[in-house]
Amino acid sequence: MFWRVPPRWMDDRSRVEREREELERAIALSLAEDLKRPNGARQRRDSAEGLARELQDSLNIPSYPRYTPIPYYPTANRICGGCNQDIGFGNYLGCMGTFFHRECFCCRGCGYPITENEFSLLEEEPYHKSCSKELTHPKCDVCHQFIPTNAAGLIEYRCHPFWTQKYCPSHEHDSTARCCSCERLESSNAKYISLNDGRSLCMECMQSAIMDTRDCQPLYRAIRDFYEELNLMIDQQIPVLLVERPALNEAIVGEKNGYHHMPETRGLCLSEEQTVTTILQRPIIGGHRLFGMRTQPQRLTRNCEVTAILVLHGLPRLLTGAILAHELMHGWLRLKDYRNLNPDVEEGICQVISYMWLESELMPDSRSMRSTSLGPSSSSSLTSKLGRKSEVEKKLGEFFMHQIANDTSPAYGGGFRAAHAAVKKYGLQSTLSRISRTRSFPL
Repeated sequence: MFWRVPPRWMDDRSRVEREREELERAIALSLAEDLKRPNGARQRRDSAEGLARELQDSLNIPSYPRYTPIPYYPTANRICGGCNQDIGFGNYLGCMGTFFHRECFCCRGCGYPITENEFSLLEEEPYHKSCSKELTHPKCDVCHQFIPTNAAGLIEYRCHPFWTQKYCPSHEHDSTARCCSCERLESSNAKYISLNDGRSLCMECMQSAIMDTRDCQPLYRAIRDFYEELNLMIDQQIPVLLVERPALNEAIVGEKNGYHHMPETRGLCLSEEQTVTTILQRPIIGGHRLFGMRTQPQRLTRNCEVTAILVLHGLPRLLTGAILAHELMHGWLRLKDYRNLNPDVEEGICQVISYMWLESELMPDSRSMRSTSLGPSSSSSLTSKLGRKSEVEKKLGEFFMHQIANDTSPAYGGGFRAAHAAVKKYGLQSTLSRISRTRSFPL
């Protein structure tokens, strides 16, 4: 058996919608009839409102409030502090009293955007914390790493008083090489030359280093000329020999006279007969070591109060000359019978001559200015015989003068300062005359 499916209503609207439409039609007809009667408008309004309430209640339609759009009144435009363009809509950063696009808030050190939650301010500019550390945390000039903090959390480092080379305190005890001339520590990217006697020499000092006795003779003659300009005549021919450190130390043991500056003596004025091993031929540099150096023992005989002057080899020209000028003054004092001087007096006046020679090499005008303090017998023509010096050599010369002026030892440092003050006030010849008579400096 088959059941016929009941036909669907052609109107697919819901029952509620159909009822609402029929009610609205009925209301409309009622209002039309009210308009035909007097006072129909007021009655129509009241009946319409009543019908509307009845219709709403019958259909259970909630009374939502009508949606009213809220007008948008934008405040001042946000301008990016990086590109100076309007930020508009989207993500942005607000810091340092302004706004930034995320990609415009960049580190002033590397130029890349700062994406971390924290950053550093240097002079009111933003930096990555790592970039800030690169700029503000000191690095060691030896190992080129950040100098570590000590137990108290403070950055502690050592610094050379002249070169301002900063380095970790550990490098003073970890066998890092130190140049025997300029005292700078060996850097990880600049290896030093190792001398045969255990000393190290940096490449800047190596450029003008005097390595054997023959190379030293022109410098020795120039210093003798300098002595003549100071009216310090030396009639004797005093030999000058360049030696290694062991040979110099052996000669010190056999020498009775003199006061030696410890821990490193770099020159010696001999008064005793000795056999000294001198350097005849300069070595060849191979890699960072020296090879092929020829030495020879030499017997020194005593023909006068001074047997010879020994100088440590492998030092720059200006330092070798300063040592020679100092030791030659010891020889002059002995030849002129300045005996039994206190160490501060003898070493002090010798340091003054050494300082004056360095000064004449670096500042040629100082020779003509010095003519007024040498006495009436001094030469009126103090012509400089200097060649052009490199900036590296000038800086080394300034360092050697700094060493002399700031030496802390009583004899070499205190003696120099007392002798220098006397020479500056009374002149060199008057100071030497006073030393000859009283064995002391003039006050």
